[in-house]
Amino acid sequence: MTEADLARVTCHQLWFAGMTKMRGPRSGVRLRARLRATAVAVPPPEPRPVEGGQLQLHLPGAGRAFDWAEHAEPTSPALVRARRIAHSLGEGRGWNTTLAAELDRALVILLSGHGDGDQFRYAELIGVLHHYGISISRAAEVLAEMDLLVDDRVPAFDTWLEDKLADLAPGIAVDVRNWALVLQHGGPRSQPRSINTVRKYVRAAHPVLVEWSTRYDHLREVTTSDVTAVAGALRGHLRRRTLGALRSLMRHCKKNAIIFADPAARVRIGNRDEPIIIPLRGNQINDATQAATTPPARIALALAAVHAARPEAIRTLRLDDIDLGNRRLTIGSVTRPLDELTHRLLIDWLDYRRKRWPNTANPHLIINKQTASTTRAISDNALTAPFRRRAATLEALRIDRQLDEALTHSPDPLHLAVVFGLDETTAIRYCAAARQILQTPAEEYDPPS
Repeated sequence: MTEADLARVTCHQLWFAGMTKMRGPRSGVRLRARLRATAVAVPPPEPRPVEGGQLQLHLPGAGRAFDWAEHAEPTSPALVRARRIAHSLGEGRGWNTTLAAELDRALVILLSGHGDGDQFRYAELIGVLHHYGISISRAAEVLAEMDLLVDDRVPAFDTWLEDKLADLAPGIAVDVRNWALVLQHGGPRSQPRSINTVRKYVRAAHPVLVEWSTRYDHLREVTTSDVTAVAGALRGHLRRRTLGALRSLMRHCKKNAIIFADPAARVRIGNRDEPIIIPLRGNQINDATQAATTPPARIALALAAVHAARPEAIRTLRLDDIDLGNRRLTIGSVTRPLDELTHRLLIDWLDYRRKRWPNTANPHLIINKQTASTTRAISDNALTAPFRRRAATLEALRIDRQLDEALTHSPDPLHLAVVFGLDETTAIRYCAAARQILQTPAEEYDPPS
């Protein structure tokens, strides 16, 4: 640039660091036109075979915009079949017109130009439908019904487990992986455990296995003195949890002839210290009551505080379990009468539910906007969120209700077992706590405020 050029400059554009320069047209019309031009200029490559002889499909994406007039094929056999399945699912689950239209748009984008039998990978759906702002789960469900979906997602548990195993010696990692998979899926003489249980077992044993990996290459090198040293260094709940996980791991290895002798067999875990059951105070109950500001939260509060229902039972309670006409409620295998408060709250909630989601086919009593268009129960987090970090949770209210029953109707284990469906051990424990409270002198007992 010459001095003459500089002399002609009358102003300067100011730019701040980190700001994106906004250049050129940003309107939706021009943006779509540019995408269409790109799609014409760069035609999609021909499908190529991948492993197993399956064709690799090239779906619309960032470089291939889907033009409704040019690309849509309403008469495609695959699309016709998919629309029929989607219509059936929508009627069965009470989808509104918005959800049905969104799913239809996704199916048109995916199945136009593809013959019946071409399969889709889940990863491809993510790349395509996220680009258009369309939900993936419902489209994937329709494709799965048509046997056109290859679910190539890696479960979160598998990724988490491999991260844990990366810290271990290779020989130990192989045995721990097999143990975790047997816990997850079950074996010839064992039932499968929940993912949360498997996580707890692996997480409890992991620090010890990491330390052993610095000294040993295989679990068969571990001795009883190693397990005893672990037991001596831990206390309380952490000790019981760690030794329980190690005993489970060693039993698995012994059963499968990986080790010659079980080094954890003779190490005592210790008795579990049962928590002391005491009544909730009035301010704690009031705090939980004030947290129930929505109709579903009030229903959950009543079921826990009046009927001693566990959060899991509340979450999975179905409409068929409620008999408003006869004022009866079934929780698990126990049918009990409906009190006036719960009866009124149920009527209010069902009225709200009918107005908010008039077409839902979800059979569960408590639903939300995420589950109204499905048939699954709400998540545990969604149910307990209003009472989180409160003085009294739903579980604490359930325990207090059962203790109150023992205090009010004498500490009779049979009565508690009949009313709440408790097993004999739990009923005896509640009655023992109630008996101790009733026998405590009044001057030493601090009643709930």
